[in-house]
Amino acid sequence: MKKRVISFLYGLVIFHLLWFIAALIIDRKALPSPVEVYGIFKNVFIQGISSHLISSTLRIFGGLIISLLIGLPIGLWMACSPKVNRLLGPLLYLTYPIPKLALLPVVFLLMGIGEPAKITMIVSIIIFQIIISARDAGVNIPHENYHVLSSLGANNRQKLRLITLPAIIPDLLTAIRISIGTAISVLFFTETYGTTKGMGFYIVDAWMRISYVEMYAGILVLSFLGFLLFFLIDILEEQCCKWKL
Repeated sequence: MKKRVISFLYGLVIFHLLWFIAALIIDRKALPSPVEVYGIFKNVFIQGISSHLISSTLRIFGGLIISLLIGLPIGLWMACSPKVNRLLGPLLYLTYPIPKLALLPVVFLLMGIGEPAKITMIVSIIIFQIIISARDAGVNIPHENYHVLSSLGANNRQKLRLITLPAIIPDLLTAIRISIGTAISVLFFTETYGTTKGMGFYIVDAWMRISYVEMYAGILVLSFLGFLLFFLIDILEEQCCKWKL
């Protein structure tokens, strides 16, 4: 964990240095320096950016929880039953490659432009990664791993808890880590419609008001949200997958 924090700090310094140099070279209001942006951080939080951040975070967590509750059982079911895998596999491969932003008009038409539509868009991204990762990881577990428990008289629920779930956690967390970045991008786009709360709304509103410093402050806050989610997943992985350390 210490090396990971040091690497992050190193990357952060390089990023801000490049940003500062670019701002000096371009010398336009459209690209303020990091000094200007961080200089208004206190004001933007006083003015209520935290409420936008909370709204976006709740939407992401809501989409993630729903995706896990639906996708994990389906993925494990497909892993345990070749018949179910043959039935659902083609449907999965047909729908997964569809660009999720292309579904935005359909979701808005069917569900309106409120909270359910925004969370549905996030679910449409994360759930496929969870299903595929859970299925593939479950299929790749060697059958020999279950023999000891079978000899001790373990039932299917005990095998699931002691063998299957621990074995698929690394792949599952990797899938979540990959899909969250895309989910944040789609959330940003959906928050520009039918809402006055969310980081997407805040950034676009600042852009429309030609308040570029506030716009970049919003972008940084959204980036820090993504980093925090990645960091939490890394911590969870270290706690749940200590055999990988």
